[in-house]
Amino acid sequence: MRIHGRDIGVHAEIVQLQSASAHADGDAGQLLQWLRTMPDRPDQVYVVHGEPSASDALRSKIKHELGWRALVPEHGACWPC
Repeated sequence: MRIHGRDIGVHAEIVQLQSASAHADGDAGQLLQWLRTMPDRPDQVYVVHGEPSASDALRSKIKHELGWRALVPEHGACWPC
């Protein structure tokens, strides 16, 4: 992946949804429905798009409705650092 002209190694699966809305706050149900179709439960879900309150609302739904670990990373966070 290239970020700001610099190549960054990716150590995760990246999936781009063509049919889902990008508005997590209004379409959380659609995203949760898609997540339920995953063949394997992920170790961790990172919510990285949207306003902080909408992102946290989606994180909470993922945690409570699916029972999955979900996190909204803080600005500048990195794993591992």
